[in-house]
Amino acid sequence: MKLIDLNRDGGIGANSLFIQLGDINILVDSGLHPKKVGRAAAPDHAPLRGKNVDLIIVTHCHLDHIGSLPVTMREFPNAPVIMSTSSRMLIERMLHNSASVMMRQREDQNIPDYPLFTHEEIDRISKRMTPVQFGLVKKFKAGKDEIEVILHHAGHVAGAAAVEIRHKHRAIFITGDVLFENQRTLQGAKFPAGHFDTVIMETTRGTTERHPDKTRGHEMARLVESINDTIQKGGSFLIPVFALGRMQEILSIIHDARKFRRLVECPIYGSGLGMDLVDYFDEISRKTKHIQFNRGMVKDLKVRPLPRVLTPGEDPQQNALYIISSGMLVERTPSYTLASGLLGHARNTIGFVGYCDPDTPGGVLLGSKPGDTFLFKTANVKTKIKARVERFELSGHADREELLQFALQTQARSIVLTHGDPAARKWFAQQLAEKLPSSHVFDPVPLQQYQV
Repeated sequence: MKLIDLNRDGGIGANSLFIQLGDINILVDSGLHPKKVGRAAAPDHAPLRGKNVDLIIVTHCHLDHIGSLPVTMREFPNAPVIMSTSSRMLIERMLHNSASVMMRQREDQNIPDYPLFTHEEIDRISKRMTPVQFGLVKKFKAGKDEIEVILHHAGHVAGAAAVEIRHKHRAIFITGDVLFENQRTLQGAKFPAGHFDTVIMETTRGTTERHPDKTRGHEMARLVESINDTIQKGGSFLIPVFALGRMQEILSIIHDARKFRRLVECPIYGSGLGMDLVDYFDEISRKTKHIQFNRGMVKDLKVRPLPRVLTPGEDPQQNALYIISSGMLVERTPSYTLASGLLGHARNTIGFVGYCDPDTPGGVLLGSKPGDTFLFKTANVKTKIKARVERFELSGHADREELLQFALQTQARSIVLTHGDPAARKWFAQQLAEKLPSSHVFDPVPLQQYQV
């Protein structure tokens, strides 16, 4: 098996993996890097020049995995594209939103490369996207070779799939982004037990050691307690969220707290793509067995839209709970602008509930101390950190010990590390070398070909 990581910067970004099995060439995912713009944000296809792609597999619909998919489909016009049934229900909405964002960025930031694709192109290529049920065996042929592909429920987010590929006598397992624990809205991963020859695994939380007391239930209760404390002291509480998955999960947690009278009365504001996806989650919940979500929750909570204009550096003083994107406080997003007004007042709290890249504003804020000066560069706001800044362990990614245990039980001959910062991959590499010394561990350098 030959393998190339096409994510030109490595780490977590424009996720895309090229795999060659005999005569069959496969691409897994085609993302966009959240911190880069233009063509530099997309995977680098230079190593594929002169090659054909026979199959494209989508693991899930976060933009770091699908954000450049139309570009890739344009480049390889004959490759079928498969994904889980739930992902197929979500992907066009996610791509259309991405096209709209790129159009705005072209105007606001003068990015001539944007948009990388148009709404019309998304509509045109959609017929090539095929839903596949979890557990169903699909066969694909190219040249003299045939593979079997099976998608497995991976938790993480609605539609997220791990990928099992069987070629001759070899079995390969790609975890994708995975969460083994049940969420409020989504069942945990269901992976097959037993041996695989090769495991390709995410490593997102390789540097995060969860304290035994910090169970998911404990962290949900702590989040509600922190919201209550902030509201009762006259402040506002901002939860920056990812639109797909995290928004709906937090709405469900807040709905349960309100239902059982554990949440104080306060206005609740929600905005962005995540609110639009509520209807999609409701439909997926009715059509699949993995999602538990009802759009009636939003009505019960009386969620209000954000004001059309937020003034940078200004606290709206609504004594409210805000559940808005982006999850990493990326520049020029509603959560970034709102945070610039909340951060300078001790009565407020900003609570992170998911992964934050260390180089994003959210990651930098989490690494700062009370009293430090924080610069919201694109909002032209500089303020002292007076608000509480908290992290709640409600990630959509598996704890490192769980992932390690899965890898160990496979007794894989080869393990490939993906989707993680260098320190996270290093932890997994060290643990695997110690506990599975017979396995060959690969931490691929971007754009280099490996024989696995």
